[in-house]
Amino acid sequence: MKNITPEEEYNVNPVLDQLVEPDTDLKNWLVEYVGSRLSPDNMDVTVEMIVEVMAAEFPEFLLAVAEENYIRGYEQALDDLSEAQRMQNE
Repeated sequence: MKNITPEEEYNVNPVLDQLVEPDTDLKNWLVEYVGSRLSPDNMDVTVEMIVEVMAAEFPEFLLAVAEENYIRGYEQALDDLSEAQRMQNE
């Protein structure tokens, strides 16, 4: 295992390393497509591999997901700040 700093570990998303189990028709198609596109040695396809192919071939889909996630996160941060200020004023 590679030695990584605590800062690097904080930025690691373990979901990206998960193998994708083709337990639905869409996942099966996607795993087969990504597997044929990237040709991994053991034919295992990870979430990160799917993200890589989606970013290359369908970036507007990932951009829409990322934008929505950013907006929801920003709204949540503002709500949390308002709640913290309310609690502090009490």
